[in-house]
Amino acid sequence: MNIGFVGLGIMGSPMAANLLKAGHAVTGYDLSTERVEQLVGLGGKGASSVVEAVGGAEVVISMLPDSPQVEETAPLVIEYGRPNLLYIDMSTIKPETSRRVARQATAAGVRALDAPVSGGERGAIDATLSIMVGGEQEDFEAARSVLETLGKTVVHVGPAGAGQTVKAANQLVVGGIYGLVAEAIVLLEASGVDPAPGLDVLAGGLAGSRILDIKRHTMLKREFAPGFRIDLHHKDMGIAVAAAREAGVSLPLTGQVAQLVAAAKAQGHGSLDHSALLKVVERLNG
Repeated sequence: MNIGFVGLGIMGSPMAANLLKAGHAVTGYDLSTERVEQLVGLGGKGASSVVEAVGGAEVVISMLPDSPQVEETAPLVIEYGRPNLLYIDMSTIKPETSRRVARQATAAGVRALDAPVSGGERGAIDATLSIMVGGEQEDFEAARSVLETLGKTVVHVGPAGAGQTVKAANQLVVGGIYGLVAEAIVLLEASGVDPAPGLDVLAGGLAGSRILDIKRHTMLKREFAPGFRIDLHHKDMGIAVAAAREAGVSLPLTGQVAQLVAAAKAQGHGSLDHSALLKVVERLNG
């Protein structure tokens, strides 16, 4: 397929690269010309604007930081896209933003899906992302082959906006687990127990998780190179809290996790990986 890709950041760049490896023709746009040049170096085509990336594309994928960027980009995709264009926004944004984009797209004859992802940079590189898709079932089936190039778990979870709601649930769980792993490390070290074998045992038991599998070693080394930045997780926790308010439910642990992530940002750790919640827990303990 001819695919336009808007947003070639930490996640978007490896995703676009995987589409190229699968044989698709990819035209990419990003505010960073360096990232566009990297895509060209892999065999893709560079675009100097969103409109240029969209022109002639059968599928357009966007992977952007937040709702404002999607709200700026979506009208251009909808206006300049070809008839019956399949528009897959894989950004993590507010559910109401995805619903509004879907309504605008439908009115213009564009098929829109919200398809946020989980798995971080490693998942994007390895094409093992978990992808939660909101939109019409028929449009999901049309997009399935493209999405399965990018992820290992691809699930249609409901109508427009549902993908974003599931992603909000994902982020509150991920943040909570990071916080608890951080507390486990602090407890083990303060008790004079070597945390490395301790976490090995936890990872092999009922407390095991994907986070323990891939992050426990770097957390113990205090290596927080960003796979997913605190700044972005802070944004996502705001979405989770807002979604809970809209649904009229009380999520007390989510509120605590949101404050922990907010503390990490306030302490200047916004550019670090979200596993840097360990730094917050350590600071609480002097």
